Amino acid sequence: MEVQGGGDYALYDQLFADDFVDHTPQPGRTPDKAGALELYKVLRAAFPDFHAVIHWQAADGDLVTTYKTYHGTHEGEFFGIAPTGRAIQFETVDAMRVVDARITEHWGVANLFSLSEQLGARPGG
Repeated sequence: MEVQGGGDYALYDQLFADDFVDHTPQPGRTPDKAGALELYKVLRAAFPDFHAVIHWQAADGDLVTTYKTYHGTHEGEFFGIAPTGRAIQFETVDAMRVVDARITEHWGVANLFSLSEQLGARPGG
């Protein structure tokens, strides 16, 4: 939460393994540690108050799965969408493999269609 919500990128470097692999990278992002960091920076620039509310989290061996809702205010460009000033929220489920206290792999599903609607980029928004 300190990385995504607080922009603590030094902590990011400590938490994510150098050989980190994102099995579900967002469009235009590489599936490695640098690509995930770039996405976090894009989100923080577009939504300066970006933060998550965790609804539940479960661990099974070295896999940690979290269901959360992200919140923020659209104050910067986001994937070509000019700032709207709108409050947004979208749900996501993330599974991360943690080995030796470092995140080595990620799988995630985010409700980006809902986000697009809220930003006016899709019908219904």
